[in-house]
Amino acid sequence: MGGAVSAGEDNDELIDNLKEAQYIRTELVEQAFRAIDRADYYLEEFKDNAYKDLAWKHGNIHLSAPCIYSEVMEALDLQPGLSFLNLGSGTGYLSSMVGLILGPFGVNHGVELHSDVIEYAKQKLDFFIKTSDSFDKFEFCEPSFVTGNCLEISPDCTQYDRVYCGAGVQKEHEDYMKNLLKVGGILVMPLEEKLTKITRTGPSAWETKKILAVSFAPLIQPNHADSGKSRLVHLPPVAVRSLQDLARIAIRGTIKKIIHQETMSKNGNGLKNPPRFKRRRVRRRRMETIVFLDKEVFASRISNPSDDNNNSEDLEDESREEEETKPSELKPDPPVNFLREKVLSLPLPDPLKYYLLYYREK
Repeated sequence: MGGAVSAGEDNDELIDNLKEAQYIRTELVEQAFRAIDRADYYLEEFKDNAYKDLAWKHGNIHLSAPCIYSEVMEALDLQPGLSFLNLGSGTGYLSSMVGLILGPFGVNHGVELHSDVIEYAKQKLDFFIKTSDSFDKFEFCEPSFVTGNCLEISPDCTQYDRVYCGAGVQKEHEDYMKNLLKVGGILVMPLEEKLTKITRTGPSAWETKKILAVSFAPLIQPNHADSGKSRLVHLPPVAVRSLQDLARIAIRGTIKKIIHQETMSKNGNGLKNPPRFKRRRVRRRRMETIVFLDKEVFASRISNPSDDNNNSEDLEDESREEEETKPSELKPDPPVNFLREKVLSLPLPDPLKYYLLYYREK
């Protein structure tokens, strides 16, 4: 059993591998993946496997393989201010990455069948907001989760710009999924053994693109045996932000602009200081494997034939880079949260400072 990319030693190395294998192709998606450590969504005893390109399941808790999530994120073509619906939202890992791109004026909803997984997702979301320095680099669209079967969404619900379903969709439910989309919206879902991107180009016009061969566990059909009645799922209302929230967003945005201007002035032409050492190149293993894990299977990409011609070149480059890093074993300084430092230095009452920082612990 192998992954589509090599295992990483940490979250950044996993992302490096996904980029090199062309699963991550855009800057926005890369930023979101780097901002949230995949290991934070694992139970403590399983974290050693967090940076492998494999799915993980424990009880009702489930994470798809990183290459699947990156293909999904790229296919959704996310932009600030859009509305997003995650069907089978699970741990909230994907919803949180999406929220970093949607920004403060987006909509981020999730439907999850299992109430214990909803509680797990809320705990992980709270941990990210309170402890991650990455949080202050973005204006976050916090996800809201509701419990229920995603095949029983109330027919009077609003439509969304982007929809993802994390379970295998039977052909009979294809139209149901399509109707959750606004015109111009994008739906990504496993359909007939393929990860499929469907774009709604008109009231009854669609464009369909097959992305990757996959096999997810199928959607669980509604069970009305107990009451004989459907249990409609009511999605969260689209709330209007308070003036306090809008003021906080505006102030944080202004402070970030000031920090950027100060950085540009210090560095003259705005170029960043060179890194203290060069990250060692990680070559993607050439794999043509199919991965099976708890009813989920995905096919890795076929490596480029030109890879063989570049092998000796890559080895030479890698050897040179390793030699460059040997003289100094110093680790880079931990990143500085400039926004937090700037807010804490302002001549403001402490309660206002803490409000601007979302009462974060770090």
